[in-house]
Amino acid sequence: MLVFLVALSSFSFAQTGKITGKVTDKKTGESLIGLSVKIKGSTKGVSTNVDGQYSLSGLTPGKYTLDFSYIGYSTKSITDIEVKAAASAVLDVVMEESASQLLAEVVITSSARQESVNTLYAAQKNRAVISDGISSDQISRSPDKSTGEVLKRVSGTTIQDNKFVIVRGLGDRYNNARLDNTSLPSSEPNRKAFSFDIVPANLVDNIVISKTATPDLPGDFAGGSIQIVTRDIPASNFVTIGVGTGWNSLSTFKDFNYGPRYAINYLGFDNKRGLPSGNGFPKNANATDNLTPDQNIRALSRLPRVWNIGSSNAAPSQNHQLSMGKVVDFENGGRFGLIASLTYRNSQTVLPDAERKYLYYSYDDRVNVFSTNVGALVNLAYSKGKNKISFKNLYNRSLDDKFTDRIGEDRSRSSDVHYYAFDLLQKGLVKTTLEGEHQLFTNHKFSWNGSYANITNEQPDQRKVGYQRLISSRGTNEPFLATVNSVNKESNRFFSTLNEDVINGALNDQVSFKMFSQSATLKAGIGGLYRQRDFSARLMGMTTGFDQDIQSRPLSTLFGKDLIAAGKYRLTEITRSTDKYSANSFTGFGYAMFDNKLGAKSRLVWGARAEKFNLDLGSYLLTGAPLNVKNDYFDVLPSLNYSYALSPKSNLRASYYRTLARPEFRELAPFDYYDYEVLAVVEGNRNLKRTMIDNADLRYEIYPGAGEVFSVSAFYKHFNNAIEPSIYDVNSTPSISYFNTKQAVNYGAELEFRHGLAFINDESFFFRNTTFYVNGAIIKSNVKNPEGQGFLRDNRPMVGQSPYTLNAGIQHNALNNSLNLSLLYNRIGKRITNVGGQRLTDVWENPRNVLDFQANYRFLKQDKMQLKLNVSDILNNSALFYFDYTKDGKYSPGKIVTDPSSGAQIKDELFARYKSGANISLSLSYTLGK
Repeated sequence: MLVFLVALSSFSFAQTGKITGKVTDKKTGESLIGLSVKIKGSTKGVSTNVDGQYSLSGLTPGKYTLDFSYIGYSTKSITDIEVKAAASAVLDVVMEESASQLLAEVVITSSARQESVNTLYAAQKNRAVISDGISSDQISRSPDKSTGEVLKRVSGTTIQDNKFVIVRGLGDRYNNARLDNTSLPSSEPNRKAFSFDIVPANLVDNIVISKTATPDLPGDFAGGSIQIVTRDIPASNFVTIGVGTGWNSLSTFKDFNYGPRYAINYLGFDNKRGLPSGNGFPKNANATDNLTPDQNIRALSRLPRVWNIGSSNAAPSQNHQLSMGKVVDFENGGRFGLIASLTYRNSQTVLPDAERKYLYYSYDDRVNVFSTNVGALVNLAYSKGKNKISFKNLYNRSLDDKFTDRIGEDRSRSSDVHYYAFDLLQKGLVKTTLEGEHQLFTNHKFSWNGSYANITNEQPDQRKVGYQRLISSRGTNEPFLATVNSVNKESNRFFSTLNEDVINGALNDQVSFKMFSQSATLKAGIGGLYRQRDFSARLMGMTTGFDQDIQSRPLSTLFGKDLIAAGKYRLTEITRSTDKYSANSFTGFGYAMFDNKLGAKSRLVWGARAEKFNLDLGSYLLTGAPLNVKNDYFDVLPSLNYSYALSPKSNLRASYYRTLARPEFRELAPFDYYDYEVLAVVEGNRNLKRTMIDNADLRYEIYPGAGEVFSVSAFYKHFNNAIEPSIYDVNSTPSISYFNTKQAVNYGAELEFRHGLAFINDESFFFRNTTFYVNGAIIKSNVKNPEGQGFLRDNRPMVGQSPYTLNAGIQHNALNNSLNLSLLYNRIGKRITNVGGQRLTDVWENPRNVLDFQANYRFLKQDKMQLKLNVSDILNNSALFYFDYTKDGKYSPGKIVTDPSSGAQIKDELFARYKSGANISLSLSYTLGK
């Protein structure tokens, strides 16, 4: 906050303006450093910095002409650049090499408006790899609040659980995440994934998903390498304040139940719940077993004992933002920039009727979730001449406090069930990156980066209590009795902590030269990624004998202070030796990459990346014997990306590359955990092997106009030892674990089309200001399951792979671009979420239609005020997961068939079904010094 106050006090909104921008090479897209930028008819001028950026400040309002000149390039003169008071005119420029290499022999004249179109063409056509992305402008026009929601707008991309990304039908395991050019660790304890919902959308400048590999990218992906670029140094000083509120059709102003609630929860923290430490509280299961009666009472008295269930009306959601940017230009040509942002979100949501009906269970859950997310970003940079140093920092804290009220029946026990779960999850992320770029010579660029990240994941006191009554007692006065006579997977208190540190560093060197009279670039680098994770959990509870007077008490008094003082309860711990692990890994890498021009129209980017990977995981077996898991691999990953410019507006691309996927720490650890939401035990498999993947891609793309694109792509992937989750049932409780498939292939086609509708009628105001876009994919995969492991069929699609994905939208601008309207649609085909084994078949997720609308109105001078209306998930289709026992490709609960192997009558069963509700939000923001 001090930074904001200091910055605010130093703002001076003068009546002059500035021109800023970036200059790049038209053919290569490389930044041009040291290029001369002068105001025509004036002696005032500057040179571009190491990023190819320039800034001309202190300009009186009016129209200007700029001359851009550089040795070996044709001079370019840009006219009609309008400068307004207290504002920045942004002008990005592309330069062309001069055939004679004589400075200013050719002068190209263009208007400011036309040059922005040229720059966009160059950026779109000069990508070295096949990629798709979304810009900050597109993000601002969608109703998305988090990065996870934004990613579903990208071609070939879908979202699972509203935060885990699937690219080209491949789940989060086969995608990697990078924030500002450095890798991010997994933020989930039970899967390899980064929860993109913890990065607020307003902090993001752009997102690019590279769908083919180059040697300078990490090698652990097959679907996509997701690069999130947080907001960079601003063009001018500003302060923006935003406030917002929202309504959910199933939650807001409806009954909302909750467990303990403290004021600090609204800030994303909780210091009232957690496992007691010191002062005689047992440190492990052995110490718990040996407590004396007095020690037992003292230990129980120290455990949090708030079991009351509160009730209120769910409040509207809150979404508030404060951001600022400041730029300082020094007389020596140096430039310092700062961007800082604070975000706050809070919501209270209800899933009123979440169903699970499979095997012996028939449950209806009412799930209440109190969520807080606090985010901060501080980016600083200093550039002078041919050098730039940046310091980027991201902080995020999230709290999800969930209370579940479950009713139903468990036929394996012939019982009616009333079940309560209090589940608090806290996640934290700290990410700091220091990076530098240095133009050593005209043709020689050197860059480096180092980063540190810390991710925490805490469940400080997950409490679960079940009441049961025989089904045969329905209609009688027989009470429900609490199952407190023992501690088991369903009735217990679970405490866990996860801490992971990630250290990342890289050195990159790039030299440009001529090869056979054509431009060429050699880029090489070395670096490493070190990860250290520590996880521990304890499982305990309060037990008593079979005492109906105690067991029939309501939850609020079931563990009353009077019973503890009277010694009626015993602290019982069932923590096992497998409930903790420590792991570390180191990935050292080196690469070499050539970027060759093969004539005027052809480009070849090729090379190889070598990665040396070591993993060491330590835990224990159930017997108490030490367990050590080691992985040691050396892999060479070649890649080749070829592009041919069919015309100034179109490309043909072809690629081959080898990548890999490695088991995550959690997937190797022996720790098993009962997930009460899915009614299954999740456990690791220490015998997992890494996956090797060979990939091939082909793409045609054309850019008809600014912001317009048509592309069609085909891809093929072959997997050796693909890693996938499986759900199987041997005893009474299903288990979810991980296994290597025998082999797998994934192939398909993608289409993206974005075009203005002026071609329909260019005299129509509506069509001139309306853009339509659609992107989608058709995907097919086939997996051969390993033999002799209880799988019910030999061949199936890959986990998470939909046969199709579809995104479509229409956007309209009105009132001189002050009013923007957007209608967006998303749908995915059915997909497997878990492979079935033993008595359980595969779990499928049903398709659902998602329709969103946004109206965005900018007003006041220089559009300083912005009013945004978002309506998301308008159709509110159910999320449906099911076992397709009838094998008819859909959920058919009323259809009964005969099992050919056993002769039994079977039907589809419901793994889960729920609705999240439609959302309406309204936000207002105001910008100073824009």
